[in-house]
Amino acid sequence: MLIHGPSAAPGLRIGLLGGSFDPPHAGHAHITEVALRTLRLDRVWWLVSPGNPLKSREPAEIAHRVATSRAMMRHPRVQVTDIETRLGTQFTADTLSELIKRYPQARFVWLMGADNLTSFHRWEHWDWIMETVPIGVLARPGAQVRAGLAPAAQRYRRARVDPRAAATLAFRRAPAWSLVTAPMAQLSPLSSTEIRAQGLWP
Repeated sequence: MLIHGPSAAPGLRIGLLGGSFDPPHAGHAHITEVALRTLRLDRVWWLVSPGNPLKSREPAEIAHRVATSRAMMRHPRVQVTDIETRLGTQFTADTLSELIKRYPQARFVWLMGADNLTSFHRWEHWDWIMETVPIGVLARPGAQVRAGLAPAAQRYRRARVDPRAAATLAFRRAPAWSLVTAPMAQLSPLSSTEIRAQGLWP
């Protein structure tokens, strides 16, 4: 089945940042820019998901979330895509499996905020994800310590890559993950949930 999606030349190092982006916010943009710089990525794809299986609340219309994400993240090496909707996948593991089939020569790195690592062990087939693609974990306010103590971090502690070698992550065989920190003093600490709670998102 032909699915229209982002283009990728062979060998490109591509970070995959999945999520509802309901709404997208400065934290998403920040970890994207940190990932591009510290992980030496050629591209980052924002995978705007139809919904989050771990959340009962339905997100805003995906076309609105994609348009808002594109308006926020204006960067020549970042592409916002709704390819999960086009693929019909619900879980990250299924999306990754399809992307690997469609882009066999790309070097994918899964990206997540440090807050997501704390609940990563609840994701469907999370261990398959960890053992299939390298993972870059980007620090978020107040989440670094908890991320390091997360069940997934503890189980795969031997696969942890020193952040000083994070630029090599795209070339490593999974399991391989690194927790990367960067200055965040000027960032708003508000999450998507908190933004919605304040009535700042439809």
